[in-house]
Amino acid sequence: MQKESKKQNNKKEKKQSSAKGEILDAKGGKKPVFKKKVAKGAERAPEEKKQTKSKRTSQKSEAKKPEVKRTEKKSAAIQREESKRRYASYKSGTAHFDEIEETAVVTKKKAPTHERGGKLKVISLGGLQEIGKNITVLEYGNDIIIVDCGMGFPDEDMPGVDLVLPDFSYLVSNASKVRGVLVTHGHEDHIGGIPYLLRAINVPIYGTRLSLGILEGKLDEIRPPSEPDLFTVEAGDVINLGVFKAEFIHVNHSIADACAIAIKTPVGTVFHSGDFKLDVSPIDDKIMDLTRIGEIGREGVKLLLCESTNAERHGFTPSERTVGSSLERIFAQYEEKRLIIATFSSNVHRVQQIIDTSAKHGRKVAILGRSMVNVIGAAAELGYMDLPDGVLIDVADIKRYRPSELTLITTGSQGEPMSALYRIAFADHDKVKLTTDDVVVLSASAIPGNEKLVNKIINALIRAGVRVVNDSVEDVHVSGHACREEIKLLMALLRPEYYMPIHGEFRHLYAGKDIGEFMGIPSRNIFVCEVGQVLELDKKGARIAGSVPSGKVMVDGSGVGDIGSVVLRDRKHLAEDGLVVVVMAIDVSYGMIVSGPDIVSRGFVYVKESELLLMGAKKVVESTLSVSLGKRVRDVVQIKNMVKDDLAKYIYKETKRRPMILPIIMDIC
Repeated sequence: MQKESKKQNNKKEKKQSSAKGEILDAKGGKKPVFKKKVAKGAERAPEEKKQTKSKRTSQKSEAKKPEVKRTEKKSAAIQREESKRRYASYKSGTAHFDEIEETAVVTKKKAPTHERGGKLKVISLGGLQEIGKNITVLEYGNDIIIVDCGMGFPDEDMPGVDLVLPDFSYLVSNASKVRGVLVTHGHEDHIGGIPYLLRAINVPIYGTRLSLGILEGKLDEIRPPSEPDLFTVEAGDVINLGVFKAEFIHVNHSIADACAIAIKTPVGTVFHSGDFKLDVSPIDDKIMDLTRIGEIGREGVKLLLCESTNAERHGFTPSERTVGSSLERIFAQYEEKRLIIATFSSNVHRVQQIIDTSAKHGRKVAILGRSMVNVIGAAAELGYMDLPDGVLIDVADIKRYRPSELTLITTGSQGEPMSALYRIAFADHDKVKLTTDDVVVLSASAIPGNEKLVNKIINALIRAGVRVVNDSVEDVHVSGHACREEIKLLMALLRPEYYMPIHGEFRHLYAGKDIGEFMGIPSRNIFVCEVGQVLELDKKGARIAGSVPSGKVMVDGSGVGDIGSVVLRDRKHLAEDGLVVVVMAIDVSYGMIVSGPDIVSRGFVYVKESELLLMGAKKVVESTLSVSLGKRVRDVVQIKNMVKDDLAKYIYKETKRRPMILPIIMDIC
C-alpha cells in the first residue's frame, strides 16, 4: 500500500504545471532550481529532511551542486509537441516560488487571465542610439521580464557624474508585473544597473555562473534593501516566467558564459542575441551553438533583437586566439623589459592567455585594479581560469624582481581617470613607478567616446619614456562583437519576420537595418527605435505604439538621480566661466548698508592681476544697493536679482565673459 501511494504521489508531481521561475533543460526536462542568497553562481541542493542555509547566514552548510541530467537532442517535431503540451498545462494554472526556511518550493497559484489576441510590448529603456546601459523589457498582459540591466559611462557634457543608469520609473510603477531579470553576460553595460534596480524593486535574477559571480561583487558594494534572489542557469536551460519561456543559448563573446536568449511568447518567439561573435577557435573550445539557433529558426522567429556594435565592419571578427600569437611575439621581443598589460577586467580568456604566456617565459604576474582582482578571483573560484602555482604575486612584492621577471596586468585600458593605469601614467600610483625599462601594452580598443581619455594616457606614457604597444602596432586586441557577416549568418539561421537592431549608436543601428534589408527582410518590418519607444506585436503584425517614461539617471557618489539638467548646466557654467560671489550685510528696515560689499572670485580671474576690475565691480554693487534701498525696496530676493543683473552687465562689458554670479545678502535687523 505504501508503494502504491508513493507511485500515485509521483504521478501527481509529474502532472504539476510548469512553475513561474522553474528552470527546465533545453528539451523540457525539469531541472532542480533552488533559491539562494547571492551565491557565486553555485547552486545549492536541499538534502532530504535538512535545510539548505544561505551563504550569508551564520549557520554552516555545504554547497552541493545538483546533478543535471542532459538528454539527447530530440527532433523539432517532438520539441514542438512537448512545447504545446507544456503551454497547455501552463494555461490551466501556474506556480511560484515561495520561500520556506530558506528552501525554494513550488506551490500552486491561480493563473492570470489573458485576453485572446493580446499584444506583446518590446521596450528598450537603454542601449539604443548610445553605447551602454543596455536593458530590454518584454511585456504581455500582467507579465514583464527584463533582459539585462546595464550602466553607461558619462560623456564630456556630464561633469562630476560617475555613471549613468536607465530610468526605472516604468518598471517601478509596474513592479507587480515584473517576473525576473535575465542576464546575457557579465559586462558592466549589461549588469551594472542591477544593484540600483534592486534598490527600487525586488525581483529574481537569472544568469550563468560567471555572470552572477561578478554581480555578487557589485552587490557587496551596493547593497539592496533585501537579500536578492540569484538563480544559476546554464546554456540550454529553459525558464518559465509567467507567459514567457526563456531559453539560454551559448554564444561567443569577450567574456565567458555569454548567452543569447530565445523567448517564447503568446505571439511568437523573440530572439535576443545579447553580445556575440562567431569564434570557431575559442579559448574554452565552446563554439556558439549554431545548431540550436538553426532549430529555433525552423520553429519560427517573430522578432530578432540583434546587437549592432560592429554592424559597420565588414567580414568576420577575428578569433581570440590571434591575440595569443601576438602576445608571444611581444614577450619574445621585449624579454628584458617589464611588461604592463592593460585590458578589460571581464575578459577572462585574455587574462588567462597573458598569465599562461608569462608563466611560459618565467615571469611573475601582479594584478592591479580592484575590478581586475575581483573578476579574476571570481573566475578562478568558479573554474573559468586556471592559475599556475607560484606565478601570481602581490603588487607590494614587485621590487624583489628584475623588470624582465615581471608582468603587470592592470585596468585602465579605456583611460578611466581613477584606474590603475591612469595613476601609473601620471606618477600617482604608490607601488608602481614607470621607468625606461617598461613596455605598456594596451590590449583593448577605445570604446566610442573614450578616445580622448585613451590618447591622454598614451601621451603621458610616451612622455615618461615608455614604449606603448596597441592594436595599431600588433594584433593585441580583437573585438567581442559580431561584424556584418556574422550578423548575416544569424539572420539566415533565424529567418525572423521582424527585426529590431539594438546596442549601438544611431549609425550602428542603421547599419544593422541595411544588413536586414540585404538579407531580405522587408524595410517595413525593420524597426530602428529610440529609447522608451514601444514596439507592439500581435497576430496581425508589428508597429510603434507610443512610448513610456525613459531617460538617463545620473549617479554622483552615493546620490542616485539627484543630478538633473539644472545641476549639470550649473556645473558646466562653473567649469567654463567661473564664479563670482558678492557678500554684503544690510539693514532692510533702515535701508542701510552695514558692511561690504565684498567680492570673491573663483575660476574667473586671477585676483592680484584684476584689482581694477574687481574694484569697479564693487562700485557697481554699491550703486545698485543705494538705488534699491533709496527706492525703499525691502524684498531681499528682489535686491539680489538687481545686484546680479547689474554686475553681470558690467562684467560682460569689461571681459566679454559671463561667470556665475552668486549674491549673498545678510539682513541685519
